[in-house]
Amino acid sequence: MTLDNHWLKEARACPSPFYNERPHQEISLLVIHNIALPPKTYGGRAIEQLFTGCLSPEEHPYFAEIAHLEVSAHLLITRTGELVQFVGFDRRAWHAGQSSFQGRENCNDFALGIEMEGSDDQPYTPIQYLQLQRVTRQLMQAYPAITRDRICGHSTLAPGRKTDPGPAFDWDAYLTEL
Repeated sequence: MTLDNHWLKEARACPSPFYNERPHQEISLLVIHNIALPPKTYGGRAIEQLFTGCLSPEEHPYFAEIAHLEVSAHLLITRTGELVQFVGFDRRAWHAGQSSFQGRENCNDFALGIEMEGSDDQPYTPIQYLQLQRVTRQLMQAYPAITRDRICGHSTLAPGRKTDPGPAFDWDAYLTEL
């Protein structure tokens, strides 16, 4: 994996309007999320449409509930292992919401967000883990304040509000290869 001006060369760029400048804080946290639109449905462009503000509320009843949201992640890893980058890693993507990590609020200020296409209770694919490990190693090299103990799930930042990446995510397999 290679970074070029905070964008992965191996990722397809799909710029989101939902980001802003970071306050002057070191990037020091990696947050793993999951997403499937509609829930437990994979493939298609709905995730990209959500993160770029183009999701049509008429296409599915669930989309009517979320199409108005202004959210983004830095990177999506699809079920097939495709990498799609929405926000440069040096910018603040809007992925964590109200959040806290080790007593620090507003985790978007210092965190990177990676979305795994998936659901809490369905296994992720082997290629997703492989890609996540590759990306993580590159991010740890580029942003050395991200260490193994500063990688967590969204559920860690927002307990009771968020559950992702869920019990199906194999933390041991992921972290062992870093």
